[in-house]
Amino acid sequence: MEHTMKKLTGATLFAALSVTGSVAHAQQAEQVKVGFAAPMTGAQAHYGKDMQNGIVLAIEDFNATKPVIGGKPVQIVLDTGDDQADPRTGTTVAQKLVDDGIKGMLGHFNSGTTIPASRIYANAGIAQIAMATAPEYTQQGYKTTFRMMTSDTQQGSVAGTFAVKALKLKKVVIIDDRTAYGQGLADQFEKAAKASGAKILDREYTNDKAVDFKAILTKVKSMTPDLVYYGGADAQAGPMVKQMKALGIKAPLMAGEMVKTDTFLKIAGDAANGTIASLAGLPLGEMPGGKDYVAKYKKRFGEEVQTYSPYAYDGAMAMFDAMRKANSTDPAKYLPALARTDMSGVTAKHVAYDAKGDLKNGGITLYKVVNGQWTTLQSVGGK
Repeated sequence: MEHTMKKLTGATLFAALSVTGSVAHAQQAEQVKVGFAAPMTGAQAHYGKDMQNGIVLAIEDFNATKPVIGGKPVQIVLDTGDDQADPRTGTTVAQKLVDDGIKGMLGHFNSGTTIPASRIYANAGIAQIAMATAPEYTQQGYKTTFRMMTSDTQQGSVAGTFAVKALKLKKVVIIDDRTAYGQGLADQFEKAAKASGAKILDREYTNDKAVDFKAILTKVKSMTPDLVYYGGADAQAGPMVKQMKALGIKAPLMAGEMVKTDTFLKIAGDAANGTIASLAGLPLGEMPGGKDYVAKYKKRFGEEVQTYSPYAYDGAMAMFDAMRKANSTDPAKYLPALARTDMSGVTAKHVAYDAKGDLKNGGITLYKVVNGQWTTLQSVGGK
């Protein structure tokens, strides 16, 4: 009996020491701050939440591996800023995140906030992986800028060529919202459409807060275009297609990935049918890690995967992988490893960057709304 008690006491003591040791190990984990900024309030908040979910999932997956970097257990924590899709607010948020001591930046979302904020991160030597697609972002000469998605140079080019050569839509009116994203994408579309033989009937401008386009569209109707191309977001594209239908404009609307959303479908209603959108990357079902990602995402958030989260997940994982390979969370030490990234991701078999920080293997997919749902038309590259 005495021998049994000793055994039990010894086992209990060992278990207690093990738990204490585990708690101590967890407590000793060094918290590594990583910044995130996007519109978390306002008309574009759904984009920010979509992007944030992918990053949160990546952080949880990485932390679950109990990473040891620089000889110490580390835990990634997210420092979030709401840039409200506003360039001035974006720079304020950027400076605050730098002052907070972040070791890397995942964001911003919009090109218009990303580009001015990138100077602040570059001056601080902090790696930045952004969702922004405007070509200018990675053409500034900074060694700190990287992308989560293919740039608009390729997206606009594919869309412009597809509209003219595949869809035979040659009389085009272009409208953009004057943001860095909208104008840049429209410029690239126009260049490719012209090169493919399209006639640009007119180029009109609005802004990213507008909801009434009747004056512009009345002018557009008189030109009887084959296609109206819009560079901008779903909060404007939704009312725009409804007003096009009300005015009797027969031409379909074509746009970039910020319109390829469930929000657009809800705003536009039946008028959404026939709308075409281009999106960097492959359809979710064709992504190398798409199936597993969908299951994991649904379990974690209880909802369907939206547009941007898989790219945000891969971008975050690229940063964490670079930290592990460099055995350091110091941006100066892991930046070279980040630039050499070549990893298997959710969105592509090879997530890798060129010398500017652009993705090497980004594909483009064209979608069309049929019976109120986005359906795939064609994918180009990215496998």
